[in-house]
Amino acid sequence: MSENSKHIKSSEFLEDTKVSYQNRNPSGVLLSLWTELNSVRLIYLSNAPAHLTPTHISWQPSVNAGTHHTDRYANAELTVRRGQSFTITLYFNRPQQAGESLAFVTEIGPSPSESHRTRAVFNLSEVGASGWSAVQGPSESGYTNFTISSPANAVIGRYNLTLQVISGNKISSRFLGQFVLLFNPWCPGDDVYMANENERQEYVLNENGVIFVGNARYIEARGWYYGQFQDQLLNICLTMLDLSLYYRQAPAIDVSRRGDPKYVGRVISSMINGNDNDNGVLLGKWQGSFHSHENPSRWDGSVVILQKWRQDNYKPVQYGQCWVFAGVMCTVLRCLGIPTRLVSNFNSAHDVDRNLSIDKYYDSSGKSLNIGKDSTWDYHVWNESWFIRPDLGMSYSGWQVLDATPQEQSKGLFQCGPASVIAIKEGDVNLDYDTLFVYTEVNADCNRWIVYKDGTKKRVYCDTEIIGRFISTKAVGSNSRVDITSNYKYPEGSPEERRVYKKALAKIFGSNTTGRHTEFPEERSSETVRNPGISGKFKLAEPPVFGKDIALILVLNNLTSDRKVVKVDMSASSILYTRRAVAEILKATTSVDLGSKQGKHIQVKIPYSHYGKYLTTDKRIQVTALCEVMHMNGVKLLVEKTITLEDTNIIIKIPRRVVVNKAVTLEISYANPLPEPVNRCVLLVTLMNQQVKINLARLAPRERSKIYFEFTPRRTGPLQLQVDFSCDKFSHIKGFVTIAVAPA
Repeated sequence: MSENSKHIKSSEFLEDTKVSYQNRNPSGVLLSLWTELNSVRLIYLSNAPAHLTPTHISWQPSVNAGTHHTDRYANAELTVRRGQSFTITLYFNRPQQAGESLAFVTEIGPSPSESHRTRAVFNLSEVGASGWSAVQGPSESGYTNFTISSPANAVIGRYNLTLQVISGNKISSRFLGQFVLLFNPWCPGDDVYMANENERQEYVLNENGVIFVGNARYIEARGWYYGQFQDQLLNICLTMLDLSLYYRQAPAIDVSRRGDPKYVGRVISSMINGNDNDNGVLLGKWQGSFHSHENPSRWDGSVVILQKWRQDNYKPVQYGQCWVFAGVMCTVLRCLGIPTRLVSNFNSAHDVDRNLSIDKYYDSSGKSLNIGKDSTWDYHVWNESWFIRPDLGMSYSGWQVLDATPQEQSKGLFQCGPASVIAIKEGDVNLDYDTLFVYTEVNADCNRWIVYKDGTKKRVYCDTEIIGRFISTKAVGSNSRVDITSNYKYPEGSPEERRVYKKALAKIFGSNTTGRHTEFPEERSSETVRNPGISGKFKLAEPPVFGKDIALILVLNNLTSDRKVVKVDMSASSILYTRRAVAEILKATTSVDLGSKQGKHIQVKIPYSHYGKYLTTDKRIQVTALCEVMHMNGVKLLVEKTITLEDTNIIIKIPRRVVVNKAVTLEISYANPLPEPVNRCVLLVTLMNQQVKINLARLAPRERSKIYFEFTPRRTGPLQLQVDFSCDKFSHIKGFVTIAVAPA
């Protein structure tokens, strides 16, 4: 441990905000509104007539926000949920007289209309056709309470609220202000209703998340800060809807459809990526240099991305990858009130031609070829949102897949979902939206082909079980991983799984499809190889650690009593998590003599000096062995393994008890795992979107050091602290911890 440990004191977190602004009422009378999270005073700059006129409004923010679970939003205006009443208080210039009656008007969007359900006029104590209603409470010395109720299927967004005073044939209108209406998972009549309170706390109100990455054999947890209640986030999310191509093409119709969570979810999935020239939030990039822009591994949360998008006048932020797109979309959907979570699918298929087959190609020496459009990603992260599906039938309600990563266009845009998880499991791939694409991500067959110099191809491998493994999400109330694979598919090889696969094939290719291995055009034009009579697999001799040599064993077994001579062409390449090859780091050929039923071990070593400079931040290596049984007319076996190198842990030590408004000191230790010194060391410590950059001294080979970090939490509850360590030889080694902040 380095003796030059640092002690860092951060700035304090979480300040209150106040907003001052001006607006005009529909009749053009200038109003000055001072908002201090409690009331608005209405001053009319004209000679006020003797008509009954509101002079002051209280939005009752503390009461309304508490009952509507919106008390954590940082915006000043009233924010409530649909299908639930809220109370306002109006002060008038005089008491209401006989013959005078009151009504309210709510309006949303650029062209409010009752036919589009974007405008509602409702008298007191009457439920209008729109479902809006208002009830007058008792009047006290110049003020009156009103309870306003919205329908459970109301359009969500920012509303104008106007009071109408009706006296005989005369109607005078006074603009009262604006409020925001959100989806309501606490309301049984809302499409997003979620019955379990613990799940509502997790999937709507939790600002801290965990994303599972790595590969099927080495799953890692990565912290992510959603921050859906932070300053300006609600305004940014509402603006996002107004920037979409849907809104540009038909503004009034688009706004009228915003009461439907499946519509809102689909629009947001198109807006998180910027691939449609639609002012989307993020551009994706999976290869090449990230100079002058952010490496996707740099991001630890959504708030800084969304704020940067706004500050840059809604120009897409560079860059994102699947977990970043999913993290940002989770923030937006939770902010709008739709219960949402992140889901990681390991060995995730990207089937471009949608034939339920993923085809990967290698040359005759076993080197992976970047040809063909299909791919298998080590992992892919998408979102699930919770709502009913009356368009499909109520049996398809529940979790719905939404995916903002720009992979394939759907109806002309880079958008995906909502696809019912139940429909995916049952093979109903014809149902809206993009169910076939998601079904393939978890169920496709995996085929491996050898491409010879003359262009001919031979299929040497087909695996029907490898795709869609360890589908994972964060547990409710903890950072544990929950396996939800059974939500998406029946057990591999089971009668139910075969039935569903045949059902899906029939819906794609017609009812004459009977077997799992349907013959596709590629197979008809290329020879499919025979069983080679040998088996093989790679085993790690020890855990693969970044900075150390990798020790592998290729295990070959002769499955027959006949002697076999096997030529082994081995290749290793650094790859991305999408398994796209970056650089070849090993190529070797050997020969193995296998006697009757004999097995042999071949030692393989990949030194750090060979792979170090070719790794990306994904830290992945793919090793292949193409094993040809001699004198059998080219019969071959392909053995393949993807290795994710383990990072040296960042260790964060916290006190047993952390109390609100009291300074706390953490110990953060970090290390250089390499056999060489590293320079330009930087530690980034992030708390609730506030980041401290700490420049550190160089580290000697294999050296571990530490700092002490002090901060003062300003609220009780869970608080996620994230640490990111980089230097001149590697970047973005991650660590995080969730701190339980207790009351004083």
